Amino acid sequence: MATFADPDEDLVRRVGQGDPAAIQAMVARKLPRMLALAQRMLGDPVEAEDVAQEAMVRAWRQAPRWVPGRARFDTWLHRVALNLCYDRLRRRREVPTDALPDRRDEGPAPDRGLLAADVGTAVNGALARLPDRQREAIVLCHYQDLSNIEAAGLMEISIEALESLLSRGRRALRLALAEHRPDAEGV
Repeated sequence: MATFADPDEDLVRRVGQGDPAAIQAMVARKLPRMLALAQRMLGDPVEAEDVAQEAMVRAWRQAPRWVPGRARFDTWLHRVALNLCYDRLRRRREVPTDALPDRRDEGPAPDRGLLAADVGTAVNGALARLPDRQREAIVLCHYQDLSNIEAAGLMEISIEALESLLSRGRRALRLALAEHRPDAEGV
């Protein structure tokens, strides 16, 4: 079994010992990334906050039992957050409803000067429509800044499979953005 240099090892040990400063440091260091991951995966800020908080609670509970050297703590925490996201996505699909979801007005915004916000909204919408595994690969590599090796390990797939998911996901995003906004072809 390979061992890994884990930059969080001391912090996790201190959290496991109940050190309040370490707990606060872990939340400050990890919560924003878990929140960003969940927001990208779920597209719902309220659900994302719930997932990020639950991931942090699980990290706090696991810290006393954490065995250094098996895997990086950050990788484990990402997997916990992704699993929580997938649980919520499955529940969404399982809830039958006759009502159509509310849609936001796709017309031009009154404040057209906020083009960056419009593009961000279009990207988030296109990202939300990707198949789960493609979205996961793109979020991990492009938004969570994980290397392809780290993302492939986290997703439990080969690097080649990850690169294939990334390629298909990027292509789908380009097409979706080109359809959404004719001037977005260079995006």
